[in-house]
Amino acid sequence: MSKIYFQGTFGAYSHLAALEIKPNAEVVPCKTFDECFLRASSENDSLIVIPEANRITGNIGIEYLIFKYRLNIYGEHFQKIEHNLLGQPGSSLSDIKNVFSHAQGLSQCSEFIKKNKLIEHIRADTAGSAEAISKNKIKSEAAIASSLSAKIYNLEILATKIENESGNTTRFLIMGKEVKQPNFGSKKYITSFLFKLKSKPAALYQSLGGFAINGVNLTKLQSYPEQNSFKSYFFLCDLDGHIEDPKVQKSLEELGLHCQDFHVLGVFEADSFREK
Repeated sequence: MSKIYFQGTFGAYSHLAALEIKPNAEVVPCKTFDECFLRASSENDSLIVIPEANRITGNIGIEYLIFKYRLNIYGEHFQKIEHNLLGQPGSSLSDIKNVFSHAQGLSQCSEFIKKNKLIEHIRADTAGSAEAISKNKIKSEAAIASSLSAKIYNLEILATKIENESGNTTRFLIMGKEVKQPNFGSKKYITSFLFKLKSKPAALYQSLGGFAINGVNLTKLQSYPEQNSFKSYFFLCDLDGHIEDPKVQKSLEELGLHCQDFHVLGVFEADSFREK
């Protein structure tokens, strides 16, 4: 049975995503994102499921680990995020004064928190908050977490779908050590790569011209400073298409002329969620 690592505690949204992606895999929690990447980089058949960006609150901030470990991306998974207020069995919403969760969980439920005049407390993750609430057994304390967390830690769901916006979704990346990609066919693909430009004026502008000329759509372009520097930047990029598509190849060849470093992170089928 293959292993799939995630950051957080059992009941986390990453745990939910892992179960949807690989229902029969052995799911293993890690304390940090760095630990996830480290384990996958030393085990050939293991996978990691890493949240990359949230539709509402933006990037999660794991780009530096993508640059550092350069694991292969096998796919993407869009996980619907439905936040719940979890409390002690027998408690009700009117009992709650203090609410605990990850900073993004609190941010995504700010309207509910304000309406109910709750005091926020930031913790490392959503499921860890639920676990702590379960152990503390204080009637006035609640956690914002998944329904899976309620089940695992024997908590009561006091309010459901409390996020500010319906349709809250997080994009997860499925990554591992081995390099593999699907054969070029008629499906929709994403090619993900990182690059560092040569130091010269207007380098980024000149490097992207090939994509426009060849009609290749860039869906993500994010800069990240090189370690210990604010003068040198890496760029993380996703484009629509397979690397074996001639127009994609031409675009990347043009980009390569301007690069000091270039690395393909993965080629994978686009999730059908993108069509919605």
